[in-house]
Amino acid sequence: MLLNINGKSLYAEYVNDLENRPTLVFLHDSLGCTELWRDFPEKMAKASQCNLLVYDRLGYGKSEVMSSSSRPVNYLELEADILNELLENLEIDNAILFGHSDGGSIALIAAAKYGDRIKSIICEAAHIFVEDITLIGIYKAMEAYNTTNLPQRLQKYHEDKTDMVFKGWAETWISDDFRTWNIEYLLPGISCPVLFVQGENDEYGSLEQVNKTLDLVSGKAEKFIIPNVYHTPHKEVPEMVLNRVVAFIQLLT
Repeated sequence: MLLNINGKSLYAEYVNDLENRPTLVFLHDSLGCTELWRDFPEKMAKASQCNLLVYDRLGYGKSEVMSSSSRPVNYLELEADILNELLENLEIDNAILFGHSDGGSIALIAAAKYGDRIKSIICEAAHIFVEDITLIGIYKAMEAYNTTNLPQRLQKYHEDKTDMVFKGWAETWISDDFRTWNIEYLLPGISCPVLFVQGENDEYGSLEQVNKTLDLVSGKAEKFIIPNVYHTPHKEVPEMVLNRVVAFIQLLT
């Protein structure tokens, strides 16, 4: 379905069949969309007996195109504001957020700012500050975009929005202004339970992202570090991530 959020059309898939159960909300990464989650959200919702919301952020997938690839330094904070508007629109006040990469950062920000709507968060490969390893990974992705069939693969999901999606991510993160982006100051405002999932070999972030997050949040927090796994654990070892996250959710509900 298409939802009007602040005058913009966002594509969402929403299943709300279970009374008195939380809603799992999936937040995709910087190049992702609803379709790229495959069947992982449905499997998790079924295993944890939760309702489910998956949506495309503005400019991605089937949502309305962005007006420009230029983004402000605080664009992730603004995405958390949009998420709150979306939850309010659908009258969701018991969300469990599952965010990957950019989506994980958005989940952390949202939990800090709008904790009354959010029951807990699972952040996978999230960032709370910019590291050299992150920028190296982005430069490699930019080279791949210019020299391989990566644009064609992404066009399957983002169609004519693909260049804007890629530039909006890559050019923002490598900019001088974004180098000082940091959300550590928000983390003490997170009082709900947090599970941080990270591949030990993540090519976009070090374990310092995980450890600092756990040190700074106010509520119960735990980490799940997976050996020999990179930036997308839910695709690389889906059953392992699914089992760990479902166990985490079951303790909450």
